[in-house]
Amino acid sequence: MKSNKLKLYFSLFKIMFSISAFTFGGGYVVIPMIQKYFVNKLKLINEQELLDMAAISQSTPGAIAVNISVLVGYRIAGIIGAIICCIGAVLPPLLILSVISSCYNIFRDNIIISSILKGMEAGVAATIVDLLIDMSKGILDEKNWLLTLIVPASFFASFFLNINVILIIIFCSFLCFIQTYLKTKKGGARYD
Repeated sequence: MKSNKLKLYFSLFKIMFSISAFTFGGGYVVIPMIQKYFVNKLKLINEQELLDMAAISQSTPGAIAVNISVLVGYRIAGIIGAIICCIGAVLPPLLILSVISSCYNIFRDNIIISSILKGMEAGVAATIVDLLIDMSKGILDEKNWLLTLIVPASFFASFFLNINVILIIIFCSFLCFIQTYLKTKKGGARYD
């Protein structure tokens, strides 16, 4: 009985470690790999459970890959399984980043790598600007004057006044809470 549990724990660690070590592109890439091993091969969870875990993983704070690993481990082997899968998912990036950070000076001083990283910075900046435009369009489509004013006011407060982003988020959340409360009170609508 104990040897079966140890085999299961080792199998969980080995699979999560290999998935984490050899998948690139973010948390969503992990889901098909988990399906391949735990749903199709080992049949330890079913398709619907995996979809439910994926939905929970993306709606909770943290990396989707780690979240879903913990949920799969918990579903298969309880708390110990969750811990083992978490370690298996986190260990490869930790090792890779440790090696890279120990060679940071070599990477930083290399002209080719510096150029590549500068190009990546431009790509990331473009992606963030695109995301900002899409999110702003969504806010403008709501035709809510408070939300429309919050966008430029938040930028001004952060960029020009150097107000901490956490304080801006808390203040904006408070304003939206007050607005929703007043609308609910005025309209008599209930949100249960």
